[in-house]
Amino acid sequence: MSVVLVLGLLMNAIILPIAGKRVFFLFKLITSGQPAPDRVEGVTSRIGSSIKTQVVEVFGQKKLLKWSIPGAAHFFVFWAFLILATVYLEAYGSLFKPGFAIPIVGRWDALGFLQDFIAVMALVGLATFAIIRIKNAPSRMGRKSRFSYSHLGGAWIVLGMIVLVVASMLMFRGAGVNTGQFPYGNGAFASHIVGGWLDGFSHDTNEVLEHVGLLLHIGIMLVFLIQVLNSKHLHIFLAPLNVLFSRRPNALGSIKPIMINGKPLDPETMEDLEEEDFEKLGVGKVEDFSWKGMLDFATCTECGRCQSQCPAWNTEKPLSPKLLIMGLRDHAFAKAPYTLADSDEKRDALPDKVKAEAERALVGPTEGDAWHPTGGAVIDPDVLWSCVSCGACVEQCPVDIEHVDHIMDMRRYQVIVESNFPAELTNIFKGLERKGNPWGMDPKGRMDWAKNLDFEVKQVGVDVEDLDEVDWLFWVGCAGAYEDRAKKTTQAVAELLDMAGVTFAVLGDGETCTGDPARRAGNEMVFQQLAMQNAEVFKETKVKKVVSTCAHCFNTLKNEYAEFGVELEVVHHTQLLNRLVREGKLTPLAPDAETEKKKITYHDPCFIGRHNKVYEPPRELLSVIPGAEFTEMPRNSEKSFCCGAGGAQMWMEETIGTRINVNRTKEAVATGADQIAVACPFCRVMLSDGLTAEQSEGNAREEVEVLDVAQMLLAGVKRATPKPSKADDDAVVAEAEAATAAAVTEKATEAEPDAEDEADPESISKTEDAAPAADAAAEAAAGGDPETAKDETPDVPAGDKEEAAWANVGAVNTEGEIVAVEDAPSTADPVSEDSAPLSDANPSGADLSEVATHAADVDTHGQATDEDAIEEWVEEGGVATDKDDETKP
Repeated sequence: MSVVLVLGLLMNAIILPIAGKRVFFLFKLITSGQPAPDRVEGVTSRIGSSIKTQVVEVFGQKKLLKWSIPGAAHFFVFWAFLILATVYLEAYGSLFKPGFAIPIVGRWDALGFLQDFIAVMALVGLATFAIIRIKNAPSRMGRKSRFSYSHLGGAWIVLGMIVLVVASMLMFRGAGVNTGQFPYGNGAFASHIVGGWLDGFSHDTNEVLEHVGLLLHIGIMLVFLIQVLNSKHLHIFLAPLNVLFSRRPNALGSIKPIMINGKPLDPETMEDLEEEDFEKLGVGKVEDFSWKGMLDFATCTECGRCQSQCPAWNTEKPLSPKLLIMGLRDHAFAKAPYTLADSDEKRDALPDKVKAEAERALVGPTEGDAWHPTGGAVIDPDVLWSCVSCGACVEQCPVDIEHVDHIMDMRRYQVIVESNFPAELTNIFKGLERKGNPWGMDPKGRMDWAKNLDFEVKQVGVDVEDLDEVDWLFWVGCAGAYEDRAKKTTQAVAELLDMAGVTFAVLGDGETCTGDPARRAGNEMVFQQLAMQNAEVFKETKVKKVVSTCAHCFNTLKNEYAEFGVELEVVHHTQLLNRLVREGKLTPLAPDAETEKKKITYHDPCFIGRHNKVYEPPRELLSVIPGAEFTEMPRNSEKSFCCGAGGAQMWMEETIGTRINVNRTKEAVATGADQIAVACPFCRVMLSDGLTAEQSEGNAREEVEVLDVAQMLLAGVKRATPKPSKADDDAVVAEAEAATAAAVTEKATEAEPDAEDEADPESISKTEDAAPAADAAAEAAAGGDPETAKDETPDVPAGDKEEAAWANVGAVNTEGEIVAVEDAPSTADPVSEDSAPLSDANPSGADLSEVATHAADVDTHGQATDEDAIEEWVEEGGVATDKDDETKP
């Protein structure tokens, strides 16, 4: 036994220092990243939730179990590492004392059973891994395999070593059963089964097998430790730390701010920046990443879940989130001797290979495949600018790597420091800076969408002083104000809120872009400019509750405006509408029985779904729409496929691979849906364009359409609104006629003179004063200078002019009764199409009511208000009357 002890200690003496040296190197490399005090504060300020996260995500394997079969396999392998640590405790104890048992629990059959059970399940899990890797081998599936470009050789080595760990365990435990050194009874079923297999050997042979198995068990573990510390399986140790220091609940929603010397960048910080700090506006070198970024790179498991969900990779673009992180990791490790050297002398003494790696640009032209370059820069520009910031990679990553944050940090440096970005972004940056919207449209047009509504849309500063007077601020957004298809959604939401009795107001031309396109395109400065402008407006108008139809506005206002001193309750329109339906304030009605039932599918916008976990409200709304059959697309909810508009891609042209929106549209059409429901204006534009493309190629039915959820709900609610009957219509008409007659009577009564009434002497113009004005008017009528005539005509109020006209012509009052023009008795025989003869009074034979109306129009414009003009009008076909009659033509 002394030989076994010496060999066991010798193996540890050789291996553990090597492992320790590697651990120290990893610690120095990871901590060489930029400060991130917010990550430490995020843990210390929420100890309880941090512990819960470890329990749920690490020990409960929650994110891994989203993929059932591989998740379950990993669950058992993970727990095997933890539970079999007790077996290693027994193994090291056995080096010193044969038959060692853990104090108190070391002879409990329950522990023996648990050890053997988890060992057997680990073998089942390893077999499952092997089958999955064979089935999804890149050699068979090419880039469609999530394992493409992963380190496959190292993965097979690790699988084999874990099998050997379990096999050596069962070997020394089975032999121990036969030598009498095994501390457990039949509960350790697997060990006793192996012991039965070895029972045919002699006691001495079993003793040798026990010692050899013990040394193998320890030795394999030590070699495995070195392998883990130098491979992607480093995540075994780093994953719990990465989850602990990650953004909670995940790195979605807001983008982390630019950090300068451990502090977030804001306008005040900008004023105090040193010259060298401007090089840190974003990430331009691998060492510019924070230590959390370095931890991300080292933690990557190369599982490829992110790659399998990425819309860019799935449409033949060069971006693979997995390969991007692997490239950054490999570069950081290769450059580490240069990064960690503390003097120029040490750097000069480094091998040329390390110096060459240190000189590589982080972003720039590459050699070989853009997604897996063999030379040139680390990250190709096509990789960097293919990201749609949908968050699928972050959502799927089992170890909480923050891919989107790292991509945005590199974009920031390229835009702010290098001024190197796609040409299409130039116009949206200009539009955002100058006009407050990415299209560069006139801000005065922000209220055009409300012109055709049959109710008033209140505007802050015009109809209401501030938002205390209404329930909600309706944030229309740039697309909702300017894009024709999005305007329909804006109108639908406004109508629904009005029907439900919800008071709201809009900012109108006081609204400007939230800054989302600028921030996700890397232009942090423009984003901050727009956000500060909006924040000031919010404070001045006392904004507290906001409803938005745009997923991107919703996300930005909800998650990114708090850093500008604005605390808002922000909801998406589907959330508010769903609430109103539940409260009974909106009730949709089924279409007529003759109307065919429609099939609907729903597309989850990324910035509502993955980024903010709003999945159910839109679906609940669609489920209450009568006469509709709801069907899901295969990729839905948290696995939904992006429309292709995020990350400022709305304004950039896809020139590589196939179009993301077409890919998604094909999936929607394949469900057989008649209507594709969306809840974001960007998604509507992209899917509408995709549908048009598919219809033009004959791949989609012409009747298929893309509609916002709000439009579908509005159609149902309008069906439920009672339509007025004919009796109701007649009553409204009678009421209007009565009101008109009453108004006319009141006017006539006011116009009738009393005996005491006298003309105001001051209101009577003297002849010598009136003549110049009359001459000027005559000159203008004869073709003279109208401006001169206008200048020389006394400025008389419109009301006085109207009264003067009535005085000149006279009221329509022949029998002491006021008669409406169209109802007045004609002074000539009625003109019929068959027998009415033409008379001198009406030579044209025209309808007299039309002539009378024309005469009234002439009078309204003040052009037939004296006797000569009246006579001229009569000669043209007017009605001749007795000169003494008080008749107004």
